[in-house]
Amino acid sequence: MASAGETSHTRTVVANISLSLDGRIAGSAGEYDMSWIVPHAVSDGARSHMVHITGTATTALLGRKNYQGFSGYWPAVADDDHADPRDRTFARWLNEVEKVVFSRTLEQVDWHNARLATADPAATVKQLRQLEGGDIIVLASVSVIRQLLDAGELDRLSITLCPELVGGGERLFTDGATMSSSWSLASTSATDTGAIRLLYDRIRTGG
Repeated sequence: MASAGETSHTRTVVANISLSLDGRIAGSAGEYDMSWIVPHAVSDGARSHMVHITGTATTALLGRKNYQGFSGYWPAVADDDHADPRDRTFARWLNEVEKVVFSRTLEQVDWHNARLATADPAATVKQLRQLEGGDIIVLASVSVIRQLLDAGELDRLSITLCPELVGGGERLFTDGATMSSSWSLASTSATDTGAIRLLYDRIRTGG
């Protein structure tokens, strides 16, 4: 059962993100300094992982930056005969899935089946849990992941740990910014580039 202040967890909320060995989400040049991720994001293992992790999800949560980046790239991949079949599968899923976008600056979203959130991530997830559907997945949107962690509304962490030491830049987990919690390892596997995929499930106690 859910502990005080948390909703019952009939839909699994998953966060999918890539980190460097030193825990970075981007390099020292800023939020777009992510070239170190690219070799690990286009590997066979990474492509298969994205198809697998999104296969049971019927809602995707996106921040503004990822929404704009994804909507400018993935729709065309769905019908690209030269694209990797797994990329096309992911693109088709992304085109059709319900997309909830969190932004303070966007006034509208035009991608098929996308809508702007009318509440913060935690409140939005509480609402979504009351509806029928599959998993709810956060696609690498750091601010959304942090807020859901702090609210106790994240059930599963899917982390791709890349064999790179970035040496500077923003971390996903920072001192004092994330509430403490316990997690159990559900599965682990290595990709062909040496990245490690870690799947953790939240340990919930109390009644």
